[in-house]
Amino acid sequence: MAINNTDKIYKSVSAQGVLTEQHDLRQYLTGLSTSFGYVLSDGDGTTFYTDPRYLEMAENVLAKTGIKVKLYEGSLEKLLKPYREIAIPLSRTLYNDWRKFADLNLKIVDSTQAFEAAMEIKEDEEIALIKKACDIADRAFVELLGRLKEGMSENELAAELEYLMRTYGASGTSFDTIVAFGENSSVPHHETGFRKLKYGDIILIDFGCKYGGYCSDCTRTFLFGDDGKHEEFKEAYKHVLAAHFAAKEQIVEGVKGRQADAFARDYLRNYNLDKYFTHSLGHGIGINIHERPFISPKSYEELKNNMVFSDEPGVYFAGKFGIRIEDTVMLEDGHTVSLTDSDKKLTVL
Repeated sequence: MAINNTDKIYKSVSAQGVLTEQHDLRQYLTGLSTSFGYVLSDGDGTTFYTDPRYLEMAENVLAKTGIKVKLYEGSLEKLLKPYREIAIPLSRTLYNDWRKFADLNLKIVDSTQAFEAAMEIKEDEEIALIKKACDIADRAFVELLGRLKEGMSENELAAELEYLMRTYGASGTSFDTIVAFGENSSVPHHETGFRKLKYGDIILIDFGCKYGGYCSDCTRTFLFGDDGKHEEFKEAYKHVLAAHFAAKEQIVEGVKGRQADAFARDYLRNYNLDKYFTHSLGHGIGINIHERPFISPKSYEELKNNMVFSDEPGVYFAGKFGIRIEDTVMLEDGHTVSLTDSDKKLTVL
């Protein structure tokens, strides 16, 4: 899908020119995923400069976007010679790269805030891509449930899920897939390994995929058979699920990030579970798997329509088990709707 967000950024930055080199920001501007390139915007429009590896693809993809494509000739000094000032994302720029611009005697303006503000409010085209990534993740997970076998490893299950997501159209994963069996689920970001699946195990899977450069994010926790030893787990699961829905139902346009986090955290506090909720409720999702807005106790950011973020309460009991229930959600017409929609009721396979 052809995307052109360059004019939006240029108009919000008070600089003669805006130069963008970072991979994710280039992709946000153009919809192109390349390992090299510069996007340069000024009052005359936008040009994507790249090397011969991407030239033909860029010309084809950007043909109807209004973004010109040119071969980069290897000299920033020549590229920026017409400018007295240039905007770059300073928080994303290494010192040695900043030094190159300073040595050209350019006035440097920071474009970081413009990118952050623009990227957290999704355009219709971006939402369509995120919805597709969520649909792929849902379909793959549902099919995965029928493929679980006792004795398979966490790594094998992760590989199976990633294969299914690619089969349904994903270009890759949003992040390293987390598969945690049994006691490993008590580590929120467990490193998927070689633990073998046993009857009665708790399974926690945190997964997502990319479609058209945009991410999905989902976590499901369930049981591989019921050995009658999970009453504490089942009781905690019931409350985490209720906390998930409490947040979803109460998050409306205008609520601040810290208030949204409190909807889930306060519910868990009623059952003395809040101290086991060791991370924030959510984060923005888009080109990057973690971006604004942040749904945390420290966030005063106001949530707005067309923001996409996660709703992921969890509780973790060291050495025993963990539970996380996560959907990718968005604010639409003032209310929160789920974009990942596979069943969240406790599943026992």
